[in-house]
Amino acid sequence: MKFVCDGLSLSEAVNKVSKACAVRTTAPIMECIRVTAEQDSVLLLATDGELSIRKKFKAEVFEEGEVCIPGKLFADFSSKLSGEEVSLATSEKGVEIRYGDSCSYMQALPADEFPRINFEIGENYFLMKQGALKKIIAETTFCCAQDDSRPVLKGCLLEFKEKLEAVALDGYRLAFSTAEVLAKSGEKSIICPARTLLEISRMLLSDEDDITLYTQGGMLLVSSEDLVIVSRLYQGEFIRKENVVPTKFTTEVTIAKGELTASAERAAILNRGDKNNLVTLEISPENGVRITSVSDYGNVSEVVKATVLGVDLNISLNAKFLLDALRALEEEEVTISFNGAISPFILQNKEKKESLYLILPVRNAS
Repeated sequence: MKFVCDGLSLSEAVNKVSKACAVRTTAPIMECIRVTAEQDSVLLLATDGELSIRKKFKAEVFEEGEVCIPGKLFADFSSKLSGEEVSLATSEKGVEIRYGDSCSYMQALPADEFPRINFEIGENYFLMKQGALKKIIAETTFCCAQDDSRPVLKGCLLEFKEKLEAVALDGYRLAFSTAEVLAKSGEKSIICPARTLLEISRMLLSDEDDITLYTQGGMLLVSSEDLVIVSRLYQGEFIRKENVVPTKFTTEVTIAKGELTASAERAAILNRGDKNNLVTLEISPENGVRITSVSDYGNVSEVVKATVLGVDLNISLNAKFLLDALRALEEEEVTISFNGAISPFILQNKEKKESLYLILPVRNAS
């Protein structure tokens, strides 16, 4: 194999596919990027068994062939070649990389050891605007679980009905959002890994252009120009939003998002090292919302004006969860609805109810 290409094109392509390289594995081939040179282009492919990313770019190919190169090393090295014309060729030492008057070598593995990925996925399709898909990903994925205790919660439930409905939860909070679907082949529910959705979001460059998601046999495929993402979907039962989100409330607060966010950020600073990052909201129709936090470093007590309907309430919660939800909402005013100090509460935009966030409060021993 031998080809010559622009260093910037190589660096950008390697950086994109390296996101799918396995990090902790006993199989070194899974840490590699497969490089295939054919005709007038180079095809890069990486996979960790769950997520696969393929990227194609133009090159002057002198000798067709393929080889596997350690992905993270290749990404770091190629990022330093963005201003060069680069030549890659296989040799007895592995892969020979020439740039300017310099020459470097990198170890390589045979391409026939690399797992084969099925890109023939297209039984079901869902057509959306890129901007709509990007928005729903941003509004939900931060609520997905991070640990492996319940793997299904590391993904988002995507239900393609008249609209796309997305649900994410980690056991302490829940996110729900909707987006328009332009066309689809029937109704379908899938559970897509959050990291796959985040990589899909990065490939969406034009809000007004369309994007099609294809599913088949527990797999998802999305492509845009010369970049293709294939991912396994999670299988299992996902908690139903309707079973956990309350519909009636005893206290409802309408408040300026910016003022509440700024106050909560200040209150959270003193508790930064605390596991629960605890802040308390004292809510009453007469006084609005008082935000307090107490730690070994000091205390914060601030009042934010608000319209409060219902009964007085003192509730403690994780400041990070509150701030994540506030930042995901887009209107200047939001509503927060409560059912007492130990029941889940929800946050929504004041006008557009296309998304909501549910948070479990923290029992405050004090």
